[in-house]
Amino acid sequence: MMIDWDVIRQSLPDFGQGLLMSLQLLGLCLATGFVLSVPLAIARVSARRWLSVPVWTFTYVIRGTPLLVQVFIVYYGLAQFEAVRESFAWPMLREAWFCAWLAFSINTTAYTTEIIAGALKATPAGELEAARAYGLRGWRLYRRILLPSALRRALPQYGNEVVSLMHATSIANTVTLVDVTRVARDVYANHLLPVEAFGTAALVYFVLTFAMVGSFRALEHRFLRHLRPQRTGNPSPAPRLAPVATP
Repeated sequence: MMIDWDVIRQSLPDFGQGLLMSLQLLGLCLATGFVLSVPLAIARVSARRWLSVPVWTFTYVIRGTPLLVQVFIVYYGLAQFEAVRESFAWPMLREAWFCAWLAFSINTTAYTTEIIAGALKATPAGELEAARAYGLRGWRLYRRILLPSALRRALPQYGNEVVSLMHATSIANTVTLVDVTRVARDVYANHLLPVEAFGTAALVYFVLTFAMVGSFRALEHRFLRHLRPQRTGNPSPAPRLAPVATP
């Protein structure tokens, strides 16, 4: 089987436009999800049930349903309600970009909330005791001690969430957005060359994954240095015992 490099070369500008769309959607959704997930994570670990239970319910429902179903509900489902069509939000909800952003942002908010909440719960008791000994309470305790420490510990899991969301953007074409996968489908429809079309898309996603994983590894190396086991030097040889004099 021969690869038609001319088809790949001609389709590269289209793949570039699709990549730009995917990256814009990914970046905006990650920013939205992170900003929303921090206060939700604090509420999630709160001892007040009227704060923690609604957040737990939200994350449980969102994480328990497929992202594709959520995209369809936002894009196709909300339009069937007359109250939605007559509301001020309808000019935005009828746009594919806004619906994709909304669905992806809600999804990543739920996952990121649980990631940060888990990191907050894993805070060593010694850090809390030391902070309280310095008189830190309430928001100052979270701002200076708990959140910085938890965000550092959450880096590995959050890196996985970023990569997963990047892969999930491949379903944005189901609501008519022209992303990398949509370009691959168009190339296949025009030339009937599945390897050239979807192989190029797979290579694009692979390069993105490699870059993101490498970036998060660098961040983990920088901010989680204190959690790595410390290297110790070679143990000094045991001192020789003086011979015992025999009578």
